[in-house]
Parts: sequence; structure tokens; C-alpha cells
Amino acid sequence: MSDTIRWGILSTANIGAKKVIPAIHHSINGTVAAVASRDAAKAKVFADENNIPTAYGSYEDLLADDNIDAIYIPLPNSMHLEWALKCAEAGKPTLCEKPLASNADEAQQMVDAFKARNVLFAEAFMYRFHPQNQRVQQMVADGAVGDVHVMNATFSFRISPGNEDNIRLSKALAGGVLMDVGCYCINSMRFITGEEPTSGKAFAYFGAESDVDERTVATLQFPSGVLGHLDASLRTTQTHIYEVRGTEGRILLPESYVPNYASGEPTYIHYWKGNDYEAIEIAAADHYQIMVEDFADALLNNRLPRFDPQDAVHNMRVIDMLLQSARTS
Repeated sequence: MSDTIRWGILSTANIGAKKVIPAIHHSINGTVAAVASRDAAKAKVFADENNIPTAYGSYEDLLADDNIDAIYIPLPNSMHLEWALKCAEAGKPTLCEKPLASNADEAQQMVDAFKARNVLFAEAFMYRFHPQNQRVQQMVADGAVGDVHVMNATFSFRISPGNEDNIRLSKALAGGVLMDVGCYCINSMRFITGEEPTSGKAFAYFGAESDVDERTVATLQFPSGVLGHLDASLRTTQTHIYEVRGTEGRILLPESYVPNYASGEPTYIHYWKGNDYEAIEIAAADHYQIMVEDFADALLNNRLPRFDPQDAVHNMRVIDMLLQSARTS
């Protein structure tokens, strides 16, 4: 293997075209070598539009290409299990979009399949790689807010009217707001506290036609006594924010999950210690690029990715718990 990872993209999904493929193009240790679709003509058009040299008309052909070092999966949630297992069987290191699967049992199957074959595997949860979130995690660990008591997290956006065929609204494709963006709120609480919640309660509005959770609020309790509140929506104006409050201070991150790094503008961590306030400036960073560079570096240097894929299983367990609660509330 050279010092550059040759990526294959398993599908022509928007997240790949808009975020991950450009990140790989800009990365220091990766190149996009091929893309696959179940429609050869669609794959060719996508490849031409995204500066990808090779297009395949089937996913199987991509996995059979010996010139591909790693696979990125941006398929609908319900398809992650099938194709991740096929990537594992093909011996292809794989970066799979979040959430890792349709449920925790599927996620564990995926993690186990790669582990059994000693093949690199990771969940593409990009926000954790952004320097602002790394900084907040370290601040909390260093006691910046004292003992953490409460975390609040919100992630919402509005699906455009008339776009009811959006895959996020498809129960068959494992859609719903907890799966799509609520998972960020859950993950950030686990990321910042370093704990797994012991219990949770959720209330949700399930769409009359979609039958997926379109708006959800939930509470989580952690072993140390930290209480978490989250709300997420597919029908509400965009907000992505989290807050950490403790005995000595407060941290607020108003652009927490999807900061506009393309603008080049910095983000800010708002920090209160008692009556003192500080705005901590964080330089703009493409967290997608940091993520794909980490995975490629792990593959090139025979190390584990920064985040263990088992973390994705833990996150799915919380999603399962809250969805069950919401269905029975």
C-alpha cells in the first residue's frame, strides 16, 4: 500500500457528494478512486460531476476491485448492515455513515464481523473530530464547570414542504429524527460525560403518514447523576446547540454539530465561570476532512481509528431505548 488510501464510495448519496467526497479530495492521505451505483449511467454521471475516475454499475463490482483500499458507505440506514457485512467479507476497511445500523443488534453484528476478520471499521460521526468539540470535552474533564449536573442538546431542521419522499421520513429505511439528528444529541452527551446513560424517557410526535418520530424530546440519566435533556425535529427551523452546566460554570456551543466551515469563519465556545465570561475562538475546520484523514492514517499506520466502533453500538442502544419509550408513552 502506498502513502495514499484509494477510496471507493458505495452509492451516490448526497452526503457523499456534498461533504465526504470533497473532504477526501482535500485530504493529505486519500483519493477518491471509484464510485458505485446500482445504475451504471447514474454512477457515470456522478463520477464525472465529482471528479472520480471510475464508475461501477453495481456495489459488488466496487468491492471486487483490488485497487480500492477502503470503502465509505452513505447508504440509507436500513442498508448499512447488508453492505457493511459484505465489505467485511471482502476484507475492505470501511467507514460507515451514522447511525451505524437500524438498531443496536445490527450494529453489534457489523462491529463483530470486522473484528473477526481484523479489518478496520469506524462510524462516520464527524462532529467529534472538530476542534471545538475536542476542546469542550477537555475543558469539562479539566473541571471547567465543576461537577457536571445538566446537559441540554438540540438539533432540528425543517424538511422542505413537498419533500415527503425524503428518506428520513421512511420507516422502511429506518428513518426518523432520533436516527437522523437526535443521535448527535445523544452522542454529545455520552462524549462529554464519558458515561453511558442508565435510563431514559422520550415523547415523540409520529407522522400520520410516515409513522416515524418527526419531533422528539427526551431525558437521560447518567451514573454520576448527570441529567440530560434533548430535543430533535425534522419539521422545525434549524438549530444545533448543546450546553453543559455544572457547580462552577457553564459552556454553551451554539454551532455544535454542523458549523459552516466552508465560510472560513471561526466558531466560538461560550464559557462562564461564576460571573466571568469568555468567548473562546476556534479556527474553522472541516471535520469531515479530519475524520477521513484519521481513518486513512489508521489504515496506513496499522493503528485503530480515534473512535472505537463499539461506541456506535452504545449510541444505538440509547436510540433503541428512547424509541421504545416514545412508542409506549
